[in-house]
Amino acid sequence: MWLTMCRLRLNDFGMDHSPGFLSLVNDAKKRVNEISVAEARARVASGAPVVLMDVREDHEWNAGHAVEAVHLGKGILERDLEKLYPDKNAEIIMYCGGGFRSALTCDAAQKMGYRKVSSLIGGYKGLVAAGWTIKAG
Repeated sequence: MWLTMCRLRLNDFGMDHSPGFLSLVNDAKKRVNEISVAEARARVASGAPVVLMDVREDHEWNAGHAVEAVHLGKGILERDLEKLYPDKNAEIIMYCGGGFRSALTCDAAQKMGYRKVSSLIGGYKGLVAAGWTIKAG
């Protein structure tokens, strides 16, 4: 029932995620911390060492991303995360287009031993809606 409701809601936005994908996301969300755009903005503005990580595909990143963000696409995250951020206690806020893929990447990072990862609720769409400064390229 939950998956059907999510799928119907996403269809309203032109997104048609498969039931299998939604099942994976729902399972991951049981284990990951989710953070609101307001909470993320406060963390980034606090001056604390926090990484805002865009896990979307290259073409999505190039079209626009948060000015403070670094890019590490979902397809290579597990391969490169430890090389780029070896500190397993690093605070990392991950975002994707809408908060689904970032739940999966947070789950993977936690399985790799990262302790302070969060998935941004609403993802890039939430950042844009909240007036976050975005840049292209």
